[in-house]
Amino acid sequence: MHNIIAVIFDFDDTLAPDSTTGYLRHAGLRDTAHFWQHEVSSLIDKDWDPVPAYLYAMIQKSRNGAIPPITRESLAAWGRQLPLHGGVEKLFPSLRECVRQAHPHVSVEFYLISSGIGDVLRHTRIAHEFTDMWTSEFDYDDKGHACFTKKVVSFTDKTRYLFHIQKGLIGPQYRGKPFDVNRKFTHEQTRIPMHQFIFVGDGMTDIPCFSLVNKEKGIAIGVYDKAQETKWGKAYKFVADRRVNTLYSANYAEGSDLSNFLKMAVRNMAEQIAVQAGSYQG
Repeated sequence: MHNIIAVIFDFDDTLAPDSTTGYLRHAGLRDTAHFWQHEVSSLIDKDWDPVPAYLYAMIQKSRNGAIPPITRESLAAWGRQLPLHGGVEKLFPSLRECVRQAHPHVSVEFYLISSGIGDVLRHTRIAHEFTDMWTSEFDYDDKGHACFTKKVVSFTDKTRYLFHIQKGLIGPQYRGKPFDVNRKFTHEQTRIPMHQFIFVGDGMTDIPCFSLVNKEKGIAIGVYDKAQETKWGKAYKFVADRRVNTLYSANYAEGSDLSNFLKMAVRNMAEQIAVQAGSYQG
């Protein structure tokens, strides 16, 4: 019995305001709009991919003195204090309780797949809620300063980690083994079928995950930050293009539409799993 539900989140603008912009402001960079709209965009115009472009531009900012050197410690310090969207911290226990009430032999696990910086996200107040997380990473020189991009998570890179979750390739024992995910798995070896996935994201880098989860009959949920009106049109296009099942404002407070939908989704999935196993007594 595949009795686990996987709820998978993006991070930036999904669970919290953009953590990289927040870090740059915290480090003293005043004009973050110029950073994204000119410095990062100019690299993209030269055929850089967006994620390595922003990571490289950050390193350049630290080298030219616009911000202090980027270190694991400075990133972790920001992660510990960065703000989250309303209700996020209470969401995880609430969803666990919904699943427990629906069926005691079904469980829910939470995962994070983000283009954001791992040394920030691993130190947030909700990091302990995730069974595993995959993020972009810096490498550091002998002074402890970020000097190179070690790992990039973006676009179809994100779908790679959906297969990690499906196959149970989670935890530190699978770090440094990038080819394991390509091994052939039988249905019996699958740990969590993708139709028991719920993916929550907000941006263009999430589209491949939206598409794959939808194709496999899971649930894809688009969210948007209602404070960023310029992004509303892009968010609505996810619905118009049938990339997502539904779209909500990124408000996870008790009683919000998004919170209620997530509770209904995990409860319904738990009941379906129990029915398929022949053990539902509802």
